[in-house]
Amino acid sequence: MPTEYSYSIGKRLFFILTLLLVVIGLGTVGYMVIEELSFLDALYMTVITLATVGFREVKELSEVGKVFTIVLIVLGFGVFTYAATTIAQILIEGELKDVFNERRRRKMLEKLRGHYIICGYGRMGRIIAKELKANGKEVVVIEKNLDPKEEGYLFVIGDATKDEILKEAGIEKAKGLVSVLSSDSDNLYVVLSARALNPDLFIIARAAEESARKKLKMAGANKVVCPYHIGGLRMAHSLLKPNVVDFWEFITSSEYLNVDIEEIYVSENSPYAGKTLKEAKIGKVFGVIIVGIKRQEGKIEFNPSGESYIMPGDILLAIGPPDKLELLEKEMTNG
Repeated sequence: MPTEYSYSIGKRLFFILTLLLVVIGLGTVGYMVIEELSFLDALYMTVITLATVGFREVKELSEVGKVFTIVLIVLGFGVFTYAATTIAQILIEGELKDVFNERRRRKMLEKLRGHYIICGYGRMGRIIAKELKANGKEVVVIEKNLDPKEEGYLFVIGDATKDEILKEAGIEKAKGLVSVLSSDSDNLYVVLSARALNPDLFIIARAAEESARKKLKMAGANKVVCPYHIGGLRMAHSLLKPNVVDFWEFITSSEYLNVDIEEIYVSENSPYAGKTLKEAKIGKVFGVIIVGIKRQEGKIEFNPSGESYIMPGDILLAIGPPDKLELLEKEMTNG
């Protein structure tokens, strides 16, 4: 979507070009009528007059022709002065830079694949964007009233409930979308539009009211988060189980990069598929801990025993150093 800057520059340059053509046209017609010159001679006289190059005249001018030439010089001087002033203003204000940045932004958006879209750049949106960026993910922010380019993210300024804005953010090629707009109704519109535009998109929506959770799920959200509910539970747990909360924050926050929790998909080609955890010796070989296994049918097995089998299509929930988790993921997915 072109910015107001690009429209402004285009209009100004078009107006200058129009003025120049009008003056040249008036000069040419004037010399043809007053001095009875041919089109080419009249155009020649107009150009040398406006350019003030001092070449010889085609013929000696009449009194009326001389007056007309004076008027033409004054008009030409005015047009060229306006053009010079306008172009200088464009360069000084940096409008051309904004146009180039806009083109660069659009090209980057077109190249994106498997990125994440954040609808809403308030307090929650900023935290989500920061976490995704800390994990090396490409982020596109959609915000109506804020320009977050100083934050280092790709952005689309507009209403996230509109299909054309979601398309500009590359929703057809995106991997996930988070809608954290201020109202549940807006989040509902975003979820409906996003699901229609990309049936395979993973969608998370914010619900201010518990009553909106079911509606957002029906609209197509994979996950619905109620911040007040979660915040209340976290506060209660912080009172009842402060050490547990500290540990969970330690392994989930991007500020602690020496340990991480990851979900690892098990492919059919993995050499560990069909083995038990005891046979795989994942803890000994990779130095990570398997805290859960999500089976292909959706069942989650927490704290699996050594006799639990690793089957194709399972998702392992593992805790450990990021580099060790990356090695384990390669073994489980590629073999």
